[in-house]
Amino acid sequence: MKDYFVHQSAYIDEGCEIGAGTKIWHFSHIMPNCKIGKGCNIGQNVVISPEVVLGSNVKVQNNVSIYTGVTCGDDVFLGPSMVFTNVINPRSAVNRKSEYAKTHVGKGATIGANATIVCGHDIGAYAFIGAGAVITKNVPAYALMVGNPAKQIGWMSEYGSKLIFNEQGSAKCTETGDLYLLQNNQVTKS
Repeated sequence: MKDYFVHQSAYIDEGCEIGAGTKIWHFSHIMPNCKIGKGCNIGQNVVISPEVVLGSNVKVQNNVSIYTGVTCGDDVFLGPSMVFTNVINPRSAVNRKSEYAKTHVGKGATIGANATIVCGHDIGAYAFIGAGAVITKNVPAYALMVGNPAKQIGWMSEYGSKLIFNEQGSAKCTETGDLYLLQNNQVTKS
């Protein structure tokens, strides 16, 4: 007996592992050999291609395409209609399945609505990708990225608040009071 929910209009192909408490909604397709963690929510009209790996508590909003080569850590948020790519130079008449590039989204990262993640670029833990942003390079942990192509405009806390660093390179999350340090253009939670 399965311990996850699948809407009757969704398709789950053979070989998938789906964690307890996960919900898969209307018209979604989970392709062969995917691994989906516990407590995930897969929205309406989502395509998860073969061998994709999602951690636990991943929220995938409506109309998202997650292609082969993508892995997501725990607590990742994928906003409505955002998309990953898996080939740098696609052509209809050229088969490039052997060239799929890998993309990893770190624990707790957020990718906003309609954002595009160009394959082969990793998203650091707790990074925040703004709506409509186009990621064309690796994103550091805790970075706040916006625009096309995306540029870093700041840093975000694990809670999702913008961090303002003082001259000593420390900042407090305004919501939780957690302390963060900025050294050598890298943020760590202390």
